[in-house]
Parts: sequence; structure tokens; C-alpha cells
Amino acid sequence: MKAKSITPILNVSDMKSSFEWFMKLGWSKNWEWGDPVGFGCVGSGECEIFLCLNGQGGRGKGQNLTTYQKTGDELGDGGTWMSVWVEDVDQIFHIAKENGIEVTCEPEDMPWGVRKCHIRHPDGHVFRISSSITTN
Repeated sequence: MKAKSITPILNVSDMKSSFEWFMKLGWSKNWEWGDPVGFGCVGSGECEIFLCLNGQGGRGKGQNLTTYQKTGDELGDGGTWMSVWVEDVDQIFHIAKENGIEVTCEPEDMPWGVRKCHIRHPDGHVFRISSSITTN
């Protein structure tokens, strides 16, 4: 198989709130389908994520307040984890904080040459916001 692209589908509990959550981060609502809306798409650059109301995958926010900061905390959520590659992790971190988006791991340089932070969607989907860094 030679894949051309991948579009994740997130199970969400509220379409309107999910569109708004992504738009706070600078994503656009590309389209919505159904009456009432039960499926839709958000996009940023060439990337898209589909949103499905109450279906097509798991979800669930755990009681964990952090992710990837202490042993086992990444197991608390029932949602999808995605790595989103950006130019500036710190900029996205500040945008998230300014807009009340939950940050579960503040920006940190990793020994394998990546700077990352984590943000969490209200339905338990975790986004690892990452950029490459130069290591010596």
C-alpha cells in the first residue's frame, strides 16, 4: 500500500463546541454535513481532521491532569492521540493558554531533537504539538 494522505476522524460529543475549540487554535471549519450537523471537517494548511458526533472511534477524558509528565498519566484518556507538527510550539502553547484550552504538558525540549507540548480536547483527544529542534 502507498498511502496518499491520512485524515483522522475524532468522535466528539458536541459539534459546535468542537468547531469552536479548533478555531481558537487558528483552524478553519471546512464543512459540515447533516441537519442537525453530525459530521464535519476542520483544516489547517494542508491538514484536515474529520469530526463525527457520537461515533467512529472512542473518546473520553480521564481524571489525569497531565500527559507524559509522570508514569502512566498518558493512559487516562480514552480519546485519540495525534502529533501535530508546527513551526513554533511556544506560540501554540500561548494561544492555547490565552483561549482557555487545557494544556496537559508545557513546552519541553526532548533529547531526540523535538520540542513539544500537549493540549487536550474536551472529549479526551490529546494533541502533541511538536517541532524539530537542532541538537548538538
